[in-house]
Amino acid sequence: METAAVPPPMPWLEKLGLHRPELRAWALYDVANSAWMTTIILLFPLYFVGVAAADRPADTARSQFAFVTSLSVILVGVLGPLLGTVADLRGNKKGFLAVFLAIGAAATAAMYLITQGRFTLAVTSFVIANVGVTSTLAFYNALLPGIARADEVDRVSTAGFALGYLGGGVLFAFNAWLIANPQALGLRDANHAIRISFLSVAVWWVAFAIPLFLKVKEPPASHGEGGPENGPLLGIALRRLASTFKDLRAHKDAGFLLLAFLIYNDGINTIIRMATTYGSEIGIPQKDLIGALLMVQFVGVPFAFAFGLLADRLGTKRSILLALTVYGGIAIYAYWLRTPGQFYGLAFLVGLVQGGAQGLSRSLFASLIPRDKAGEMFGFFGVFDRFGGAIGSMLFAVVLALTGSSRPAIVSLIVLFVAGAFVLTKVDVERGRALADRENRMVEAEAR
Repeated sequence: METAAVPPPMPWLEKLGLHRPELRAWALYDVANSAWMTTIILLFPLYFVGVAAADRPADTARSQFAFVTSLSVILVGVLGPLLGTVADLRGNKKGFLAVFLAIGAAATAAMYLITQGRFTLAVTSFVIANVGVTSTLAFYNALLPGIARADEVDRVSTAGFALGYLGGGVLFAFNAWLIANPQALGLRDANHAIRISFLSVAVWWVAFAIPLFLKVKEPPASHGEGGPENGPLLGIALRRLASTFKDLRAHKDAGFLLLAFLIYNDGINTIIRMATTYGSEIGIPQKDLIGALLMVQFVGVPFAFAFGLLADRLGTKRSILLALTVYGGIAIYAYWLRTPGQFYGLAFLVGLVQGGAQGLSRSLFASLIPRDKAGEMFGFFGVFDRFGGAIGSMLFAVVLALTGSSRPAIVSLIVLFVAGAFVLTKVDVERGRALADRENRMVEAEAR
């Protein structure tokens, strides 16, 4: 009696989604930009209020910082889809990524020059750098469908998040040590160390981006049906962008995923943004708040990889739903927090599922859209990602105002996880992937 052949075990790099040079090079860009998302996002608001806007009332400075942050988000929201469309048409995603990388890294390096009272420089450099780093993500994400096969896209996407956690955590840990011990490297004081930290992010960002430009191939230009269009590129891009809204009705599973992502990612980002504020209110010491943030970074590394493997067995959508279930438990657990040890427990749970939820959302979206429109589609994805937190922050603020406590406010975020999970159940993954594959084959046939 014959027995079925047992497939050979998958090599460990393939299990992690890093088995080809272009996949490793692509994932390293998550290492590059994650340093900005940790060091700058965590340190700059404090430095802005305490140093750059030191001659203004603290409440005024915080309000002004919130305004410029919103301005940068709006700019990205307007530019992202349009620039993604132009990049698709020109077949130049890497070129656009390089331009915004250069602009963003230069603005980040300029933060070193921010000293006491240099308010205008602080505002200008932060807005430009924020627009730069966020804009690169749309072009970076749009490269994913061209380098990863359908059976490996989940592992590749979560590998990017895992390496991003590691890279962002390592540089932030070094910078936190440097700020606490500035004399160790001959620096004048903690503020000088913070300025050096800003400069280190610019250097790190550029250095870890280099492999992507060397190893990842540029996808071909997209002309849509009927071949290239005539006329000004901007006009063509605007027409293509308008057609994308219609495409999302045809690719309704991708549209449902975008809506679900907007809702549940809003809850995820609100927990990230409000964690330190909530911890401070309930009496968690600052050293434990910083320690917990570092814990999220390093716990996120193995568990982001684990979610990529889990998606192979359980399915991408089910794995995201599992992560959202844990997030609902996190919101309930946070209500009962009292001690630093419990806060570290909260950080562990967040690190457990954050990379999986966001990495698999990216890979699932990549599998539901046609490759020739990846730039513009991920432009919309990036907008939904960056606006994540606006609804949740408003919900948090309203409940806080009504109850006078952040405890019921944090629990209220369950609404976002439940609603997002409900919309996600409407996504028919097989139908969406079949439609995207059919369009991909049509484009390839026309190209031949």
